[in-house]
Amino acid sequence: MIDVTPPKSAHSRWHKIRAWIHTHPQRTYAIVGFCVIVLAFIAAAVVYVFAVPANKPIHISVTKKPVPKTIPPVVYYSPLTGVKVPDEATTKLPVTGIMIENSPDARPQSGLKQAGIVYEAIAEGGITRFLALYQEAKPQLIGPVRSLRMYYLDWAAGYQASITHFGGSAASLTEVGNGNYRNLDLMAAGGQYYWRATDRYAPHNVYTTFAKLDALNTKKGYATSTFTPWPRQDGKPSATPNATSIDIHISGPLYDSHYAYDATTNTYLRNVDGKPSTDREDGQIAPTVVVAMKVDMSTVLQDGYREDIGTTGSGQATIFQDGIATNATWHKNGRMDPLTFTDAAGKEISLDRGQTWVVAVPNSNGSISWQ
Repeated sequence: MIDVTPPKSAHSRWHKIRAWIHTHPQRTYAIVGFCVIVLAFIAAAVVYVFAVPANKPIHISVTKKPVPKTIPPVVYYSPLTGVKVPDEATTKLPVTGIMIENSPDARPQSGLKQAGIVYEAIAEGGITRFLALYQEAKPQLIGPVRSLRMYYLDWAAGYQASITHFGGSAASLTEVGNGNYRNLDLMAAGGQYYWRATDRYAPHNVYTTFAKLDALNTKKGYATSTFTPWPRQDGKPSATPNATSIDIHISGPLYDSHYAYDATTNTYLRNVDGKPSTDREDGQIAPTVVVAMKVDMSTVLQDGYREDIGTTGSGQATIFQDGIATNATWHKNGRMDPLTFTDAAGKEISLDRGQTWVVAVPNSNGSISWQ
């Protein structure tokens, strides 16, 4: 039997679809929504495949407020004094030691207040003399410059210092001239490196400047100094000070010294012979640290009678800083080795930044007292 039913027209099929949609609206919405999701997924996949390189993660950029980076400034400290200096080049400057007189005819001296470290010891007949060490500070008037003794040379050697002096004892001149030291003998160097002041009489009138000493250091090739610095710390006045008045008996009234602690500046105002110990240009001398070290001293026959002080080995010391007295032991293993200070546990003691004044007090008749 042949089916002669006419085929359904496209118009008829669309009419039935519209009727179904009208009859089933919720199902229609679900089907349309599903189709939209599928199409969106396909579109995203196409973008990913063609727009993103293989194996490269997708990064979502989130705009953030930039945080400025703060780089702490580099701070440089003087190896000699521990104080802040402007740049690294200053830390590399050579150390220069200068013998400065301390007889009453030499007072007030020039350049002492700017010294980084000062060693004070008896030179002869109870008269003390100073070895003043400089690195970053360069006073333009220094003196009176006097002669060298062996034990000052021993202390200077620990800093690889250029040793400035005007002559010296025969033994010290032989030693300093043997090629193992940086010898700045002004008497041998010539008059272009010093002059004699007219307001004082010889031998208390030899003066120099760092302009001259720098030129002499450069001429001799002394460009820097290599040494082991003392450990340094930021000082702070003690809330319970136990040493605000210090007396050091080294030989007699003209040379015995007194130190009055000033908590405002955290320094020790130096007095000698009952009067302020002053720098002619810069006022009263006021070190941050005072060290009194007990030493063996004897008189020997050596181109005349000379004092001889033991600088190597160890001995007792008292360190005054921040208004506090601390018992210590000094050590120096050999002539070229540094001088160090340790506490009862054997730990090296840190010293406050600033000028350090070291007094060599004879074991035989010297004394140290404080309150």
